[in-house]
Amino acid sequence: MPIKIPKQLPAADILEQENIFVMDDERAVTQDIRPLNILILNLMPEKERTEAQLLRFLANSPLQINIVFLRLASHTSKNTSKLHLDQFYTTFSEISDRKFDGMIITGAPVEKLHFEEVGYWKELQEIMDWSARNVTSTMHICWGAQAALYHHFGIGKHELPKKCFGVFSHEVAHPSEKLVRGFDDIFYAPHSRYTDIDIEKAETSSNLIVLAKSAEAGVFLIASKDGKQIMVTGHPEYDSNTLGIEYSRDREKGLNTDIPKNYYPNNDPDGKPMHTWRSHASLLFSNWLNYYVYQETPYEWN
Repeated sequence: MPIKIPKQLPAADILEQENIFVMDDERAVTQDIRPLNILILNLMPEKERTEAQLLRFLANSPLQINIVFLRLASHTSKNTSKLHLDQFYTTFSEISDRKFDGMIITGAPVEKLHFEEVGYWKELQEIMDWSARNVTSTMHICWGAQAALYHHFGIGKHELPKKCFGVFSHEVAHPSEKLVRGFDDIFYAPHSRYTDIDIEKAETSSNLIVLAKSAEAGVFLIASKDGKQIMVTGHPEYDSNTLGIEYSRDREKGLNTDIPKNYYPNNDPDGKPMHTWRSHASLLFSNWLNYYVYQETPYEWN
């Protein structure tokens, strides 16, 4: 089944060119099924790029999905036009009385700040508290994962000696868990962050289960035992060229960022990077949608 998005959304053209099944409002009203309602709080600076990345994986499902994009009222985006935000995004006050089957909270370029120093932290806390009561399962990505671990479970973060940057191998710790069902014992995923969480606290928490981790990059995938909170510390949604774009951006800013590990052939930035994480990223989103959202959400919210 397709993913339903506004016909004018720029990501629609990208997805249609890739033969990904999308549906506009006019066709969706003819479908006599109960679609999943997924809310995406997009905190990434280049929102249109992130929209396409997430929708690509959400569309790879037999389920029909309605997407609502959420932005923060307490923060003004510098990299996305007001026109785009006004046309395709809503604010929390406009949807706070609704129930959603699933939610995604993305990363954000604020990880070097303490959580309480982030200008929109109070609004994000309000949204996370609301999501615990009104969303069947929420997936948090990168800084969003760190924010969720801190807010919901009291697990903080610490700054790394240098940026964790590249594509790293991970081992599945609990292959019988539904979120990693079908995963190989070892899989790859991108990371791009300056901070990390306390692995020991995550592994000893009575409320959490660590599902995958890396010897180089640390914990990658954590789930609350009730399945309502999924934390992904890396960026499985990234395109094959995203780390390269970030590397060029960092160098242009004068940052002493290392070449992303295990990314360019022979560590040559002029080479074309291989997309070595696509299949497991697709499986991750599909497992989440199926086992943690579709199988758990009520047909009618009370």
